Amino acid sequence: MTTIKKRIDESLQKYGIAILPPMDAFASMQVLQENKFHFSCSVLDPWYNKGVGGVLPNSEYDLFIKNLLESAGSLSDLIYLWGFPEIIGPYVRYAPADFKMSAWLTWYYKNCPSVIRGWRSSQNACIQFVKKGVSLHPENFLNDLQKEKLETGKMRFIPGPSTVIEEPLIVGFVGKKERTGHPSQKPEAVYQRIVLMATSENDLVVDVMAGSGTTGAVCQKQKRKCVLCDMNDDYISMMEKRLNVPRIRM
Repeated sequence: MTTIKKRIDESLQKYGIAILPPMDAFASMQVLQENKFHFSCSVLDPWYNKGVGGVLPNSEYDLFIKNLLESAGSLSDLIYLWGFPEIIGPYVRYAPADFKMSAWLTWYYKNCPSVIRGWRSSQNACIQFVKKGVSLHPENFLNDLQKEKLETGKMRFIPGPSTVIEEPLIVGFVGKKERTGHPSQKPEAVYQRIVLMATSENDLVVDVMAGSGTTGAVCQKQKRKCVLCDMNDDYISMMEKRLNVPRIRM
């Protein structure tokens, strides 16, 4: 019988992407951990405890996020945690063992359709946790002239990109070519920044709350490999269609 590890490896080799069957984040991370997978980067985009996806008492949601980060930390060298600023702000202190918070990223969008006007209504946030001793990759953001200076030893330091990512929401006529039908799909341009900062070519990325597979779409274009999962079967189907990769059958 073909093992799940072999199926994942075969899909990664053939497509650069492996899509697991529907399961929750903890179950998928357990499968990956049991099969000795390790990733350069984990992307976590849980529901934000604001109604959609359910509402838990703060103490229960805190424990959920803490366990989520610890599980991701056992699998990867770098973790991204997405959320509204007021939701994930307290979790800067929840870095897993041997990790530290490296950056607070703000995704700023001008075309927010919300009737609530204010700073929060036009932004999403992302905390970057990095394992001690792991290097980031600001060199991936250099232009050709800067790359030439770096290669010839003429660059005194490598400038990094802004921690504010300004890209519009996929609504109305914006992002029509990317649109999959997912209700809260993020633009590829946003995820491209975080993937490039965390990885080199052929590195392995994991997203266990992958929605319509934006992480996978970015990895395909940037020559990274990626394992995807979501607990929603409809979203798994979106990934299959979008990435032209069949899900793994267990």
